[in-house]
Amino acid sequence: MSKLLMGRDILHVKDIKLEHIDLVMDVASRFERVLEGGGTLTNMTGKILATLFYEPSTQTRLSFETAMLRMGGQVVSVTDAKSSSSAVKGETLYDVGKWLEGYADVAVIRHNEVGSAQELANGADIPVINGGDGAGQHPTQSLMDVYTIQKERGRLNNLTVTLAGDLKNGRTVHSLSQLLGKYGPRFFFVSPEELRMPPEITHLLRDDGIEIIETPDLTLAAAKSDVLYMTRVQKERFHDAASYERLKGIYHVDEALLKVCKHGMTIMHPLPRAGEIAREVDEYEGAAYFRQATNGVPIRMALLALVTGQV
Repeated sequence: MSKLLMGRDILHVKDIKLEHIDLVMDVASRFERVLEGGGTLTNMTGKILATLFYEPSTQTRLSFETAMLRMGGQVVSVTDAKSSSSAVKGETLYDVGKWLEGYADVAVIRHNEVGSAQELANGADIPVINGGDGAGQHPTQSLMDVYTIQKERGRLNNLTVTLAGDLKNGRTVHSLSQLLGKYGPRFFFVSPEELRMPPEITHLLRDDGIEIIETPDLTLAAAKSDVLYMTRVQKERFHDAASYERLKGIYHVDEALLKVCKHGMTIMHPLPRAGEIAREVDEYEGAAYFRQATNGVPIRMALLALVTGQV
């Protein structure tokens, strides 16, 4: 069972099956217990992770690098690959993949273009992990989100989940809706008309029998939800600054919303937040977004060990 993901790329949630999720969460939980108990892990000793970030990132890059270091591995990293690498000379990601396999044992890429991780993987014979490709997918974020929901709620089935904010451009909600959809939730998709979830995703979910309620009303959804997953409006995906300014503050979680939300509701956010959640909400017991960020390390430890066969 531990070899289930060995040698595989992690590019899109459509390729992640229930048994994969169970395996990743089981290994992550085991690694987490070792670290919490003061133990050390040496699974990745002698292995090298390459992180290629053609798009800015803090949390995703640091959590992957921390995960590798926590297991005794090493990291080589390019943090501004778009302007400081051979990309400026016109080198393709396919070619990068070809030579990268001689440098590292596993690679993580973040890029602003959908399909970029797949292109790198096409050239590389080492496992490639998608750390976010434009407005496309972010599968490792979704795995840590599911792990967080399991820890916070104690289950993944029979949940009502609200995804709110920029559902059009938010790769985190694109991936999470499809991954969590495997457990049969009821979804509220909360957004203004301009930022609705792409129809190809809603159609796919509805074809699988998932109930989806699309509404601009955050208060209505929060009153009925076990989990509220907020997202920021993605400034970098807008070509029109005026549209961004008009939409950026459309939803706000504060004490007033907490008074009307379902009792014990869990609040999540992929971070960084940009005004969607007031700082006063941090004291709310169900505010899980910083715990969610911390969960990225054991989940990515598990993924790195599993795809390289070092479990």
